Amino acid sequence: MSMFRRRTHQVPGLNTASLPDLIFSVLFFFMIVTHMQKVAVKVKYRVPQGTELTRLTKKTAVTYIYIGRPLVGSNQHLPSATRVQLNDKFVSGNEIVDYVSAEQNRMSPDDRMQMTVSIKADVNTPMGIISDVKQSLRQAKALRISYSAEEVKK
Repeated sequence: MSMFRRRTHQVPGLNTASLPDLIFSVLFFFMIVTHMQKVAVKVKYRVPQGTELTRLTKKTAVTYIYIGRPLVGSNQHLPSATRVQLNDKFVSGNEIVDYVSAEQNRMSPDDRMQMTVSIKADVNTPMGIISDVKQSLRQAKALRISYSAEEVKK
């Protein structure tokens, strides 16, 4: 005879009743927090570095212009030439004026006064192309221009 009785302990089953609520809460959180990329960048650019940088405050009134060499596979005739991209297409100087004017007409009057054009250009972009873009922006009456850069790492 044994002095001690052996008891069989069973682990109670895991209650999964609240699991669907938890999954949907996490899914809803990520749907709210994340954002989708609006424009597929078709040019390759390395952001230049700077020291006296400030962040843009009102991003709803910002229009982006990408300048750089086309990515491989973008089916362009001149893959080595520097190109200007607005939204999802490559444009020339005259089309920049039309595009920026259309963007200004689309905005509310308050945003129109605060409209900033952000130029995201490659480090090796010739200054002549940037000057041409700036001249086009002057014709479109878009006088607030910012240049994208990253902080110099010390």
